[in-house]
Amino acid sequence: MAKLREIQDITVCESTTEMLTKGRKDGVSTAFDRADDMKPCPIGAQNACCKHCFMGPCRLSSKAPYEKVGVCGANIDTFQARGFARAVAAGTAAHSDHGREMAELFYSVAKGENPDFEIKDEAKLVAFAKHFGIETADRAVKDIAVELGEACLAEFSQQHGHLKMLERAPKKRFDLWKDLGILPRGVDREVVEIMHRTTMGVDQEYRNIVLGAARCALADGWGGSMISTGLSDIMFGTPSPIRSTVDLGVIDAKQVNVIVNGHEPQLLDMMMRLAEDPAMVAKAKAQGAEGINLIGMCCSGNEMLVRKGVPHAGNFMMCDSAIITGAVDALMVDVQCIQAGLVDTAKCYHTKFITTNYRCHVDGAVHVEFHGEKGARESGEKLMQIAIDNFKNRGDKITIPGKTERLVGGFSHEAINYMLGGSFRASYTPLNDNIINGRIRGVAGVVGCNNPRQKHDWVHIELVKELLKNDVLVVQTGCSALALAKAGFMQPEAAAKYCGPGLREVCETVGIPPVLHSGSCVDNSRILEALSAMVAAGGLGDDVSDLPVAGAAPEYMSEKAIAIGHYVVASGVYTVFGVTFPFVEGTKFAEYLFGGMEKDLGATWAYEPDPYKMAKLMIDHINKKREALGIMEKKERVLFDMEARRELG
Repeated sequence: MAKLREIQDITVCESTTEMLTKGRKDGVSTAFDRADDMKPCPIGAQNACCKHCFMGPCRLSSKAPYEKVGVCGANIDTFQARGFARAVAAGTAAHSDHGREMAELFYSVAKGENPDFEIKDEAKLVAFAKHFGIETADRAVKDIAVELGEACLAEFSQQHGHLKMLERAPKKRFDLWKDLGILPRGVDREVVEIMHRTTMGVDQEYRNIVLGAARCALADGWGGSMISTGLSDIMFGTPSPIRSTVDLGVIDAKQVNVIVNGHEPQLLDMMMRLAEDPAMVAKAKAQGAEGINLIGMCCSGNEMLVRKGVPHAGNFMMCDSAIITGAVDALMVDVQCIQAGLVDTAKCYHTKFITTNYRCHVDGAVHVEFHGEKGARESGEKLMQIAIDNFKNRGDKITIPGKTERLVGGFSHEAINYMLGGSFRASYTPLNDNIINGRIRGVAGVVGCNNPRQKHDWVHIELVKELLKNDVLVVQTGCSALALAKAGFMQPEAAAKYCGPGLREVCETVGIPPVLHSGSCVDNSRILEALSAMVAAGGLGDDVSDLPVAGAAPEYMSEKAIAIGHYVVASGVYTVFGVTFPFVEGTKFAEYLFGGMEKDLGATWAYEPDPYKMAKLMIDHINKKREALGIMEKKERVLFDMEARRELG
């Protein structure tokens, strides 16, 4: 094995540091160690190779990329565009298959065929139905729900027209997509088409491929993801500000500890109810435990954190660390971001690593299928019983970090709208006014994963620090949100510690943290809603691309992140990615992605791994947008008296 990094070079998280140190003493290999031992392929990292047919694989030199072409004649720009587009297609497929799962679950609830789940937010049901043009006046909730379920499922298989949620975008943005011919028709159709177009011998012009990938990505952000978020809110509750606790200290040595990790909220919702069920608690006590401690992890944990305040153990790269505590009786997973290496980590302790979804089997794991649409409680009880029975098998390797951090999460579009205007004057106008008067410089979405090739959490935290001290309000989702939550940025008190004077004043007046947790990675669709609402409120232009906003994924690792980034750029937001990016510098593809796209879509990608340089890029972009709007100078709103009004005349 290659030389491993020192623990202090791996992470800035205290709990992760403690557990990785313990893990090395216990002889455990983690994803961080495997990253040190497995160097990335330099050619693949730049998308300078093509294996889309069997005349190759072909690889081109990144030093002289135009000297050679592949066997079929495709050049470096085609290679890169194909690889980029296929990552978008894979990410869109992941989010949208999750969205379809939510639609099927919702449809079973709407028809009255699923007694284990229910419609929790009727107001969101009615509002969401109206977006689909469904008549809601004087109709029974069940009838509205059934029609909505059918409409949502149709969005996946639709062959013509456009996805209904695209109409929520500003009209100028919608018309731009229409003129470019990139309005998504149906979610499945766009994924299939981009896979076809990137097959050998089909689309071989980089700009056309990138715009085709934008069509596919928009089917994610304004299709599968937005459907998933909307229907999940209806079934499990629309998030509103709620207190919770995060970090490995939420694990309790005296209770049966059950961690649920993945992306589909129905599993965690059911396990949460079972953890409070008197019969299940009695079984746990019969094994010598004081009760059942249910903990979220990764994105399904985020969903229930922002809805129910469920305690959260940490982000993607803390799964190993949670097991290393020796006190996790079961780690249950469903889909996405599941590391196969956790099986071996679990074997070093007593933890039962359990896969629960038919899409995701892991060699060596226990597999017990959870059936959300039929028999959810029954399959949930089987899963919980495994955890309870395993409590007695704990060894003597138990060490639980003592650190926890308080946070306030749950900042959905609806919650922000209400906080800014109340029940009868809900509006983004106060936010826009404070951007116009200069108290808030702009807004940044900082999202995405952890990557073991990056110092864990460091870039997330340092980037956000720079943004806050420059009066940029930060909205977060996914694992990035958890990095800042653990570091204490999601408490209202953080405004005084980290913010510039303008943002601090706004946060203290409203009583919000300077970093707003909006949910899981699929919930980036909430950010699209918020941006559209900012345009609708007025004063900041007539398109998303006019707004003083920017996006970033500092530590991404998943193809889902590429899909997210591309739909955010296609929606008009300048977006910076860190760690690595699949391109060859100086190629036409790179010049288009990092500059030329602005002529087509009003926004571009950027790549910068350094958090301070990343922050500067974002702030410079926000300032450029402020200058274009004529709001660079700080302006106080003045209440005119009668004498001042006469002077105006």
